[in-house]
Amino acid sequence: MGTIIPTPIFTATPAEFGIGARLTLAVMRDDYAAVILGALKAADSTGLTTQTGVVSTYLSGAEPDLLRYVSQVVAGASRSGAHVTATVQFSRGCPGEVTCALPPTGGLFAEVVDLAPTGVHAVAEWALYPLEDDAGSADHMRDIYAAIDSAKTSGLAVHSEHFVTRLEGDLALVLQVIAAGWIVAGRTVQHVATHATISINSPSVNSNAS
Repeated sequence: MGTIIPTPIFTATPAEFGIGARLTLAVMRDDYAAVILGALKAADSTGLTTQTGVVSTYLSGAEPDLLRYVSQVVAGASRSGAHVTATVQFSRGCPGEVTCALPPTGGLFAEVVDLAPTGVHAVAEWALYPLEDDAGSADHMRDIYAAIDSAKTSGLAVHSEHFVTRLEGDLALVLQVIAAGWIVAGRTVQHVATHATISINSPSVNSNAS
């Protein structure tokens, strides 16, 4: 009987596998700085590395910590009553800014994150980008369609728009659905990014213009 060689366990940390986000928040009110800083101060950044630049704030950490923080910041700012927009980009995997060894699957398994409802109604325009380098096996639309189909069962209002999918409902569920598509695609695809623009308290009567 031959020697059984155990399958190596892939143990990359979130930082080593390039799991992170960028967040840009805009508040349409004269005291926007106070609203934004108040929301940032109130949010729980446990487990995250943050770096604020001229355009956006970079966040590095595990998926539950990223989602909790983004949800709390955006919800906190929106409770000011001002029209708030948030631009969020999540990215995971390599190649990318980080260089790391890939697990046998090519991706990194993570559980889908559940967020507590915020009571904040949000509208988002969302796009998912599975970035597979192996042209022979890449099937980008497979993962995109799977994510959209999952969104349609989430309880959100889901509509197809030019270049994006429009999501409408509680902010926490919107972020949860966005992240779920990103996480699930990332289980088998080496590099996945997802992008969303979220609008809350829009003054527009027509929600399609939010």
